Amino acid sequence: MKNKRCLSLTGLILIMFFTFTPSVNAEGKIHKLGMSLAITGPTSDAGNPYSKGVEDYFRFVNETRVLGDDKIECMIRDDQYKTDVTKRNFEEYLDKGIVMYLNYSTGSTLGLKRDFEEEQIAVLPASYHAGNLDDSNYIFLPVASYSEQLVALSEYVVKNHKGGKAKVAMFIHPSAFGRGPVEDAQKAIKAGLNMEIVEVVEHGKNLDNSAMLKRLSNKGVQYVLCHTVQSPVSTMLKDSTRLGMTAKSYGEKGKLTFLGVHYTGGNDLIALAGDASEGFFWTCSFNLTSEPGKGTDKQLALAKRYGRDNKAANSHNYAAGIMVAQVVTEAIKRTKAKGFEVNKKNLYKEMNAMNGNYAYQPYTTIGPVTYSDTDRAGVDMLQIYSVQDGTFKKVGTPIQSEYMKKIE
Repeated sequence: MKNKRCLSLTGLILIMFFTFTPSVNAEGKIHKLGMSLAITGPTSDAGNPYSKGVEDYFRFVNETRVLGDDKIECMIRDDQYKTDVTKRNFEEYLDKGIVMYLNYSTGSTLGLKRDFEEEQIAVLPASYHAGNLDDSNYIFLPVASYSEQLVALSEYVVKNHKGGKAKVAMFIHPSAFGRGPVEDAQKAIKAGLNMEIVEVVEHGKNLDNSAMLKRLSNKGVQYVLCHTVQSPVSTMLKDSTRLGMTAKSYGEKGKLTFLGVHYTGGNDLIALAGDASEGFFWTCSFNLTSEPGKGTDKQLALAKRYGRDNKAANSHNYAAGIMVAQVVTEAIKRTKAKGFEVNKKNLYKEMNAMNGNYAYQPYTTIGPVTYSDTDRAGVDMLQIYSVQDGTFKKVGTPIQSEYMKKIE
C-alpha cells in the first residue's frame, strides 16, 4: 500500500512537471514586434494596404514554418497619423517585449528618434525621409530616401531635356516630409546639376490649380516635380489636362511634363486621375504588378491566399508592407542560424551585417537590401515608371542617383 502511494505521488509529480514546464523545443518561441500606422485617417490610402502587407506576410511565415517552430507575433495598431498616439503605442509595445519596431509617418519617426536611441531598438519606418537618419543609429530606411528619389528624378529630367537649362517647379507637401528633398535638389544644382528650380509650390487644399499652372507656364517651366501624396497630384493633373497644358510627349515645348516621387504615384493615382495620369513619370523601388514577373506573382499569390481585393493586391503600398516584414523575418532567420538569441541587440547587429555577400533580395523590390554601420538606406536602386495606356510601365533600366553621393 505504501509503495502504491509512492508510485501515485511520483506519477502526480511527473504530470505536474509536464503540465507546467514550458515546452520550448516542441512549440518554439514567439518573437514579438509592434507596428503603429495610419490605417484610417490622413494617408490611410497608403497605410491601409501597407498594414495588410505586413499582416499577410507574417501570417504566411507562421503558417509555412519559415522559422521552424518559432513564430512572429506582430501587434498592429491604428494611430490615425497622430504622433502622440504613435508614441503611446510604441511605449506599450515595449512593455510587451518587442524585439523590433515598424513605424510609419515622417513626423512620428522624427518625434520618436530619441526614444529609439534610448531603447536601442532597430526601427523600419514607412517614411523614407532622409532626415530620419540624421543623428540616428537605429532607424533603417527600407528603400532610397525621398531626397535620393527626387534628385535622381531631377537627373533624369536634365539628361533627357533638349536645349539649354531645364526649368522645373517643385510641387510639394506642406511639411518636413515635403520640404526636405527640395533642399537636397538645390544642393545638387549647386554641385553642378544643370537645372533651375523656378518655383517651389507648397500645395494647400485648393480644388483648382488653374492659376498656379498658368503662372508656371508663363515662367517657362516645362517640368513639374511632385513630392506629396496622390490626391493633390491627381487634382493638378486633371486641371492641366482640362486646360490643354499637359505634354503629350516627354519634354514637349510649351507644355508641362509631370513627374513624382514614391507616394505621388501608383495605381491609386491612376484611379483618381484617370486619363489625366497618362505620361506621368514616377520613381519607385518596388516591383509593380503591371509588369509581370516572379516577384509580383508571389505578391498576388499572397494577397489571394488571404482574400485581399484587387486594389490591395496590386498596390505598391501592399508590396512595401510585405517588404519590411520580409526584412524583419530575414534578420530573425539569420540570427537563429548563427545560434544567437533573438533579441534587440542581436537583431540590430544582423541588420548592420546585411551587405556584400550577405545582402538580402526580397521578391518585392527591384534591387537588394543592404545595410551597414554607415549605410542605413536599404534598396539603393530606383525604377522610373510612366503611365502608358492606363498602367505604369518601366522606363529604361533601374538607376541610382549620381549627385546624392556628391552632396552627402
